Amino acid sequence: MFALVDCNNFYASCERVFNPDLNYKPVVVLSNNDGCVIARSNEAKALGIPMGAPAFQIKQDVLKYKIHVYSSNYALYGDMSARVMNILSDFSPDMEVYSIDEIFLKLIGFERYDLTAYGIQMIDLVRRSTGIPISVGIAPTKSLAKVANKIAKKFPERTKGTYVIDTPDKIAKALKWTEIGDVWGIGRQYQKKLQNIQVLNAWQFTQLPNEYVRKEMSIVGLRLQRDLSGDSTLDLEEVAKKKNIAVTRSFEKMYSDYEDIQERLATYAGKISYKLRKQKSNCKVAYIFLNTNRHRDDLPQYGNGITVQMPYETNSTFVITKAVMTGLKRIYKDGFQYKKAGIIVMGLTPDTQKQLSFFYHEDPRHKILMQTIDRLNKNCFDQVKFGAQDLKKVWKMQQNHLSKRYTTRLSEIIEVKCL
Repeated sequence: MFALVDCNNFYASCERVFNPDLNYKPVVVLSNNDGCVIARSNEAKALGIPMGAPAFQIKQDVLKYKIHVYSSNYALYGDMSARVMNILSDFSPDMEVYSIDEIFLKLIGFERYDLTAYGIQMIDLVRRSTGIPISVGIAPTKSLAKVANKIAKKFPERTKGTYVIDTPDKIAKALKWTEIGDVWGIGRQYQKKLQNIQVLNAWQFTQLPNEYVRKEMSIVGLRLQRDLSGDSTLDLEEVAKKKNIAVTRSFEKMYSDYEDIQERLATYAGKISYKLRKQKSNCKVAYIFLNTNRHRDDLPQYGNGITVQMPYETNSTFVITKAVMTGLKRIYKDGFQYKKAGIIVMGLTPDTQKQLSFFYHEDPRHKILMQTIDRLNKNCFDQVKFGAQDLKKVWKMQQNHLSKRYTTRLSEIIEVKCL
């Protein structure tokens, strides 16, 4: 059996843990630079606040319904996620952290357990230890565990936050309840294609001929069909290594000076290099792009991108930053107000399989230096930077509604006043 544990309205729940006055009140969390809504409490959902809504479009609703608005506090959310995952790891040695607020647990040898009670035990322990509410779905396969979790979350009064699919009748009933667009792994294109042939729910999808599914959706679709039918084909995965890594940001304001944009991209290069080292990968190619503000019709528009080659496969911040700066010089033009830039590294290779070059090679001191910098920055966030970066700021993001980093900054630790 597999358990999928999902934190309910995770970002909003993190804010509520340290500000209980927010309980039962509408809360929304905004994306980078306070751009759009990326998380909503149930109360905000009930008011009709849509996911992805630009912040400026909901200003009237915020005032009318007294909605509490917060900027993304990734330091807090990441730390709270780690605490939740650490607690859940005690319930099974086999686990897969699927996202910041979801984790799969493989339950081997639990045949005689009351799995509903086991799920409720998870809910109680996480709530008591962290204050974060969770839902638990348990089923014979990963995709069915996703369905079970959705049912647990949809009907909390009846399920107490835990739902177990453990019989053929329950599988059929759950699949008939699940709309095809809500099936894990069914994207919009496949959703439209299936709806066109009157496949409207997950159960109808499992009844399609295997040959049709394989032809139209490849072997991946066939595996999903079998998994939904109760035949486990999707096992736990190790932390997947990304084939591409991107760092793209909209600036907190428009920039026209080359030095300002150079500093932003140097910061992005440092972050993307760290991500490469974290997953033990190297890159040989990077794509750099630069865009003006397409929403400002009153300003001249320009956008461009360029692919640059590294001299060798690397994850060194020195080498990647130098290559990025070379690309920036080729695409930058005077006379424009720039709003967004980004870097995408592609063709990633494992750090253990680096191909050597006869003419170029990396200074062996780079690796030791990068490891030291990563260790220092991990212990004291972003304290060591490179000369091309702004030494005064970590990220130049607009965060007008940022809460404190209660669990990762000693200077922002929660204070209790005793009278």
